[in-house]
Amino acid sequence: MSLEKAKIGFLEAFGTEPAGVWSAPGRANLIGEHTDYNNGFVFPVGIDRRTYVALSPRKDMLCRISSALDAKTYEYEISKKMPKNLDWALYPLGVAWVMRESAKSGFDAYIVSDVPVGAGLSSSAAIECSVATALNEIWSAGKSRQELALIGQQAENEVVGAPTGIMDQTASMLAQKDAAVMIDCQSLETELVPMGLSSQGLVVAVIDTRVAHRHSDGGYRSRRDACEKGAKKMGVSSLRELGEADLPQMEEKLDDVTYRRCKHVVTENRRVLDAVESLKKGDLARLGELLLQSHASMRDDFEISVVELDTAVELAMEVGAVGARMTGGGFGGAAIAIIDESKMELLREHCKAIFAKKGFAEPNVFSVAPSEGARKDA
Repeated sequence: MSLEKAKIGFLEAFGTEPAGVWSAPGRANLIGEHTDYNNGFVFPVGIDRRTYVALSPRKDMLCRISSALDAKTYEYEISKKMPKNLDWALYPLGVAWVMRESAKSGFDAYIVSDVPVGAGLSSSAAIECSVATALNEIWSAGKSRQELALIGQQAENEVVGAPTGIMDQTASMLAQKDAAVMIDCQSLETELVPMGLSSQGLVVAVIDTRVAHRHSDGGYRSRRDACEKGAKKMGVSSLRELGEADLPQMEEKLDDVTYRRCKHVVTENRRVLDAVESLKKGDLARLGELLLQSHASMRDDFEISVVELDTAVELAMEVGAVGARMTGGGFGGAAIAIIDESKMELLREHCKAIFAKKGFAEPNVFSVAPSEGARKDA
């Protein structure tokens, strides 16, 4: 169990028992991709794959991070400038840097995670939110869950250099069991919407293509730049202010690529709102249609899918999924599908066989359950 692994790892790395263990989930975004930094709507779930951090305060201001990820221990002194050569440790130490005004001490921390890295399930937000929750307690910082989500986003934007929006951290902090979190990224208002999948024998399947992606690479940035360019040319502060009625004027004013990027965001916002209503009505068939429309938009207009993701979506539908789409920032990662739990093995075998036939890496296919957000475990 990851909780015990975190405790044991801490003891082996630092020679004492940790003061506590905190955790936060990865997330699967049901629908609403690349809408968050455009002040739009997103609809993620927390998943039952989590990152655990065992942590103890120190008597000095040194922060030390160790992990099951590699054999190194990374160090940073809070009063100093944040170094850049810290690899994955930029995520947790970046959180400490953002929270430095609340810092009462340094800390030792050991991290264990079963959130797949590079799969579009936000392993980075799970690290940020588990560490932020731990530091909020040991430093008596008094931050709300929403404030901790913003701290995680700031660490990712300013320290890691990934221009991500607020969705991942908000989902990781606020998620609840068997519910999805509707997030208005402009007002930061949230609404928990019961999914009721388990009562119908349904699960959220994840098809991890094992095509790794990184948000700090240029593809993500260029999409964000196109959205900002489109909004500026349309005379609005963000694409949130535009609706589908504005599409003809957008097509007239914008070059083809910028138009298609902006069209995806505008139509995706509508799809998120429709998906929320579909779930509230129990209309899973309509939800499935919206997932497929979302994938097509990301493939054709936003151009962030890859052939492995398109194949995963097709295969999920072939074995009887309600709906499927790529999830996450794109250029690799995972697809999700809502599917009957009894079909999981068939999905796994079908994906494995067809991916092998096409010469792709073997996918990792597993189911996740909507689960609760950041918490103290021990």
